[in-house]
Amino acid sequence: MYPRGRRNLEQVHIFLSGTQMKKHSAFPTASIVAGVLCLTLITVTSLPGAYCQTGEVENSKMLPKCGERVPLDPDHYFVYGFDEAPKLGTVIMKVEIFARNGSHDTTFVVKGDVDMPSMRRAHSTGDKKFSVSKKGIYLLPVPIAMPGGWEFKFTFEKNGKAVFQAAYRFEV
Repeated sequence: MYPRGRRNLEQVHIFLSGTQMKKHSAFPTASIVAGVLCLTLITVTSLPGAYCQTGEVENSKMLPKCGERVPLDPDHYFVYGFDEAPKLGTVIMKVEIFARNGSHDTTFVVKGDVDMPSMRRAHSTGDKKFSVSKKGIYLLPVPIAMPGGWEFKFTFEKNGKAVFQAAYRFEV
């Protein structure tokens, strides 16, 4: 099982020291280079705003606290808020759009995207369309995966065009 004699012991010593691997395989070097490239790519893409394009959250209006009227256009305003205090798990974001006369308006398409600003795109849901209830309230389930700072981005569309975009930041 073990080599006998001086010559065989030298061969075992050379093999165990890794000289044989270095002579016959470029795999360890290639894997180290690939690992360094991957780490560089991850570091660059995890910088804040690395995935953001013009018109996204960094350039959006920041909203006041939940429950306050926010002007949408000259004839409309909206009120938003969670159904309960944000916590781990799923909470519901509610949006009500009102016309100037106070009646509900459901002619808008409302989309929402929740994400953690400190970990951009790590927990992003992407643009999800709100559902409209029979009472005219826009509803969207929001998954909260971990404690920390979160950002909810609203996009309001009418006739296929974005008319208003804003973000709301909150802590869990």
